[in-house]
Amino acid sequence: MVEALLETELRRARDRRLLLVHARYDSTAPTDFTARVDGRQRQVRVTDQESVLGIADAWQRVLAEPDSDRLLVVTTDVPAGALGWDLRAHAVGRRSLTVDRAEIVKQLFGASDIDPRMIREAWLLEALIDAEPKEGWPREASVLTRDAAVHALVREQLGLGRADGGNSLDLDTNALLAWSRTSAGPSRFQELSPSEREGVTVWLTGVIGAAAPTLLALVADGRAQDAMALGVLGSVLSAPDAPPGASFALGGLFGSSLRSVEDLPKFTASVVGTLARWIGEAEANTAQGAEARQRTFSVLDRADKLAAEAGLGHALRTDPLLPSGLKARLTDLATALEGSSQEAEAALEQVLSHQLARLHQASCTAARMAVRIVRWLDTPTPAVASVGQAVTDHVAQWGWADRALAVLAEGDPLGGSVVGQAYHRLIGKARARRAAIDEAFATRLSGWTRTATADAPAGALVIEDVLATLAVPLAGAGKGAPPLVLVLDGMSAAIAAQLGDEIDRRVWTEVVPAPQDEEAPRRQAAVSMLPSVTTISRASLLCGTATSGKQAAEVQGFASFWQRHRREGTLFHKGQIGGAEGHRIAPELLESLAGDGVVGVVLNTIDDALDHGREGERTRWRLKDISHLLDLLNAARDYGRPVVLVSDHGHVIDRSPKGQGPTKATGVQSARWRTGTAAEGEIELRGPRVLEGDGSIIAPWRENIRYTPRKAGYHGGAALAEVTVPVITLVPSQELLPPGWVVLPHEQAVPHWWESRADAAVSQEAETSAPRRSRRQKADQQVEGLFEAAEVVPETLTLGGKVVATQRYQTQKAFVRRAPDAKAVSAVIDALADAGGRLTPDAVAAAATAATGRSQRNPEIFVTVVQRLLNVEGYGVLDLVDAGRTVELNIPLLQDQFGTEQP
Repeated sequence: MVEALLETELRRARDRRLLLVHARYDSTAPTDFTARVDGRQRQVRVTDQESVLGIADAWQRVLAEPDSDRLLVVTTDVPAGALGWDLRAHAVGRRSLTVDRAEIVKQLFGASDIDPRMIREAWLLEALIDAEPKEGWPREASVLTRDAAVHALVREQLGLGRADGGNSLDLDTNALLAWSRTSAGPSRFQELSPSEREGVTVWLTGVIGAAAPTLLALVADGRAQDAMALGVLGSVLSAPDAPPGASFALGGLFGSSLRSVEDLPKFTASVVGTLARWIGEAEANTAQGAEARQRTFSVLDRADKLAAEAGLGHALRTDPLLPSGLKARLTDLATALEGSSQEAEAALEQVLSHQLARLHQASCTAARMAVRIVRWLDTPTPAVASVGQAVTDHVAQWGWADRALAVLAEGDPLGGSVVGQAYHRLIGKARARRAAIDEAFATRLSGWTRTATADAPAGALVIEDVLATLAVPLAGAGKGAPPLVLVLDGMSAAIAAQLGDEIDRRVWTEVVPAPQDEEAPRRQAAVSMLPSVTTISRASLLCGTATSGKQAAEVQGFASFWQRHRREGTLFHKGQIGGAEGHRIAPELLESLAGDGVVGVVLNTIDDALDHGREGERTRWRLKDISHLLDLLNAARDYGRPVVLVSDHGHVIDRSPKGQGPTKATGVQSARWRTGTAAEGEIELRGPRVLEGDGSIIAPWRENIRYTPRKAGYHGGAALAEVTVPVITLVPSQELLPPGWVVLPHEQAVPHWWESRADAAVSQEAETSAPRRSRRQKADQQVEGLFEAAEVVPETLTLGGKVVATQRYQTQKAFVRRAPDAKAVSAVIDALADAGGRLTPDAVAAAATAATGRSQRNPEIFVTVVQRLLNVEGYGVLDLVDAGRTVELNIPLLQDQFGTEQP
């Protein structure tokens, strides 16, 4: 107070050294100190006097000090009239000053006026005078408002708010909760006087909301570090199964800090909201994300501990925020896995709705895979009718189950034993079904192999015909560059499913030959050579004929094959792909990609991982996990080349118990084949497709048989996963679609049981209800225009049928040039409605194609035209979202615009 008086009063009387103040000085305050006055340090002495004589004596003593410019402040209650003029002549203002706190504050902030409300708040004025920073209060306006003053106070006293000043709008619940977890802020709040704490609390409540009183009460009680954890536990009041004593236990946790029960829900909501934001930040794979993750779990782990100590564990068993709640939901899922797929899906929804699910992606992915396996086990028992059908179904269905099992085998990262046991039992059921499929396939393979050749493959695509059947048509499309053939050595159907999911559908379109029968288009699959090893299968693939050999033979055979098709063919192996320093791809390879010849590249990442033990630790193969794959795909896109992603054989993962050695057998030639007589779990293979063992070998169909030291995985046997060769064919533009080929939307490449029950039902219905077309019709559709002018109104009035039958639709159609067939638009609406309102452009175009029998060569243009039909007056009934990757239908807006109802 004295420093403030000196600062404000001596500006008008710089030659004075005596300050008379009508007040009493606190006996505990210092009497001699240094203060900054008018920009420089001055020595100050304060004395409290009760008489005129005492005042005069104190002043004479200061004057008698040699070479001193000490300031003397005399506090006294002597009436002003009793002071003589000789004494008052030396005093500032020539009078005894009164303490006007409001005036002092006004001067300290450099304001000409202050908010009138502040005059009545002694706590605020005293606090502002007491807390003045060394550099002074900010001087920002001619009128000092109450909000600006309190904001400046809490920023200085508590460290709350922007360091550069600003207004109170930067204070919110998030900032206050984060402040409560600092080390200095809460302790500074505790040091405030009771009146100042109360005043600050009232102000922060007005600015921030009802969460402030409870939080600051906890801070004042020294429980700042537990404040957010206690806020999380406040949700027990709304828990449906909260025991009768839950409120009492919660009250015991809060103690006297809980001023009102009505404030608790508001405080809890604020804490939960802040944690939700932290969880969102924690998802980022950055240093800030890691810090947010640490903050989040620090609060939630403490909340779990407090709940357990207070006996609230059962009441919060499945809490949507606590880590224990997520573990409990996973435990419930483990129980549901023993029941129906509907029960498992319901339990999975509970797991995924937990807010921490986003931070436990590995656990949630395992949970998803478990439910997918349950759904797969609920499908009819698979039948193996032929080798060709089996490898196709393996790529389309069973390989996806292998993909799920690979993830599930790694277990639940959260470490729950109950969940782990449930997963183990589920894996056992799935492997039993897979073993039955493998055994049936091995029997078919044994009979097929005796007579099968490239000329008579009995309905199967053999590996030596892959280039002729799939790469040659892409090379002969005549509208762009020839294809890039990428051989992913050892890629199984499970890995192909993963990579297919990762391909950017905005850049690449998956295409396949139109089926020759009435089935829907499917991803291609071939049968490897036997035994399914690299030196035989890869050489046969690249040479286009049944053969064996290593890299030199492959290079020569690849060139010869394309020479027969009047193309130049160049093959690159492992050491020729990567460039020198400063180059991602070797200049020779880039030069070939820029040329007119077919380019082949062999990528060994997967096979190397199997050989060196890394596959066993990996449950997912992303595009970036395979060396050079992304770079090559990008280069192919830049040069306008189609791409053929193909394997030479698949593989099986080592599932034998740790410590178990190789299977003892005679005639061992490799990890998964030998000569001799077949035993249990093995099959004899003989015939023109067997290029080892003088045309006869023994190959195991059981996955857990190996004849050599342990590795991460193996190939060469007769298991379906080893013999199946998946093929993914991509074009950068649908203009490169070969005659007789069709687009394969991603939704059709995914088995119906892979997604939720509702999505599976939609997919099954689409498969069974799609119009059947003859081979002639399928060929004709490739040369027809983008849209068909003839109008065919759907017979059944589905939602789409009702829309296209309205007068509003007919009016819109009159303004759209070359509008699609009404049947196509109806099918698009129904497909989107059945899928919950979201599909890819390819799937939308496929729905129109299925309804009309006429191909939509450019899905994006087709969707744009349908938008013009449905987006009445510019309202977003149909939109492209996710950067054009997804078509979204707003069904309520559609019904409103066209006056229809959902059937």
